[in-house]
Amino acid sequence: MKTCKVCRTIFDPSRPMQSVCSPLCAAQYAHREKSKAEKIAAREDRKTTKLKRDQLKTRSEWMQDAQKAFNAFVRARDDGKPCICCGKSLGGSGNGLGGDFDCGHYRSVGSAPHLRFDERNAHGQTKQCNRYGAGRAVDYRIGLIQRIGLVEVEKLEADNESRKFTIEELKQIISTYKQKRKDLINGLCR
Repeated sequence: MKTCKVCRTIFDPSRPMQSVCSPLCAAQYAHREKSKAEKIAAREDRKTTKLKRDQLKTRSEWMQDAQKAFNAFVRARDDGKPCICCGKSLGGSGNGLGGDFDCGHYRSVGSAPHLRFDERNAHGQTKQCNRYGAGRAVDYRIGLIQRIGLVEVEKLEADNESRKFTIEELKQIISTYKQKRKDLINGLCR
C-alpha cells in the first residue's frame, strides 16, 4: 500500500516504482515535475543574467547601487527617530523604506564625495528639510552636535582627504550595508 503523491489517496501499486494511483494523477504529477524543472532553469538563467549584467556595470553604476544600500541602511537606522534638523518624528513604519523620509548628508555628496558612506555624516531627514529646505545646514549641524558631539562634527568638517572608491570597495560597501540593514530590521542591532 502506498499514498498517491498527487491526490494523497491510499492505493495498491501495480508496478514496482509506481508513485501515483491513476493516469490522471500521473499527468498532474508529470506537469508538476516539469514546472519544478522549468522554475529551476529560470532561476539559473536569472543568476547567469545577473552575473553578466554585473560584469558590464560601470563604476558609476556600482556607486549608485552602493549609495542606495547605504541610504536604505540609514533610513532603517533612523526610522522612528526625530529629524536631525526640525525634530519631527521620522517614519515609524519599521522598515526604513524610502517613502517616508530621506537620508540626508551633513556634508553633501557633491561637495564631500569621500564622506558619502560615513555613518556620522548621514542621518534621517524629512523630505521638506532635505529637498526643499536645501539641507538646512545650520539646523543639521545643531542636531548633529546633539547626536555625535562637537568633536566628531569638527572632525567631519576638517576631513578633506579625497578618495576614489574602487569597484571592489563598492561591492563590499553594498554587501555590508545590506547586511546591516537586514540585521536592524530583524532586531539584531539597535
